[in-house]
Amino acid sequence: MLDVKSVEDFQTGVILPINKPYEWTSFDVVKKVKNQIGKRLRQALDIRLKNFKVGHAGTLDPLAEGLVLVCTGKATKKINELMSDEKEYIATIELGKTTPSYDLETDYDQTFPIEHITEELVNKVLKSFIGEQDQVPPVYSAKNINGKRAYEYARKGEEIALKANKITITQIELLEYQKPLLKIKIVCGKGTYIRSLAHDLGHKLESGAHLVKLIRTRIGSYNIDSSITIEELEIFLANL
Repeated sequence: MLDVKSVEDFQTGVILPINKPYEWTSFDVVKKVKNQIGKRLRQALDIRLKNFKVGHAGTLDPLAEGLVLVCTGKATKKINELMSDEKEYIATIELGKTTPSYDLETDYDQTFPIEHITEELVNKVLKSFIGEQDQVPPVYSAKNINGKRAYEYARKGEEIALKANKITITQIELLEYQKPLLKIKIVCGKGTYIRSLAHDLGHKLESGAHLVKLIRTRIGSYNIDSSITIEELEIFLANL
C-alpha cells in the first residue's frame, strides 16, 4: 500500500497520496493525518514529538474529491515542487444554470437556454481552452485579498475584483454528454480553477454552466489508483 517500512519513516519524510472525501477541506485531511501519525509515533517511540511537520501540496475544494498529497517530516520541503506538477481532473458540469460560486456551494442565480448546444459544439469550444491563457479565479475562492480570503468578501455580499492568472491547459477531452450534463477530463498546470473553467465554458457556449462534481485523479506521477483513504491509513498505521 505504502512504501513505509517503519513508523520512524514518517519523521524522516513520506509523501502520502490521500483520497480526500467529499466536504472535507484539505486542512481537515492534514489535521487527521497528523493526529493519526503523531499518535502512532508516540506509541512506538514513547516520546513526546515536537515540531512534527505535516502539510499538503495543493488545495482541493471541500466539494471536490480525490487526490491530495500530504507530506510529512522532511518531505514537506518538496511541497512547492509538488504543487508545480501537472494535474488531472474529471469534472461533471451542468449546462444552462449558473451559481455565484461556480459550483454547488451556492444556489442557482440564472438560467440559460441549452437547446442549441450539440456535442459537436461542445467539442469545438473545449478545444479553444487548450494552451496558455488568462483565467479569473472564482470570487468564492481562497485567494488572498488585502489579508482576507476572497470567499469572506463574497459571503458578505461585498463585490471584489480578482486579477486574472496565467494558466496552461494541455489536454481537455469530452468523456460523456447527456444534456444538460457533460463530463470532461482536464490536464492542466498550477493555479487552474476548474470551477472557473466550467463558468467560462458556459459563456463560450452562449449559455451558462456550473461545476457539479470534481475528482482530482493525478498530480505529477501520483495517481488516484494508488491513493489511500483516511480509514486505510489508520489501519496501515495500526499494523505497522
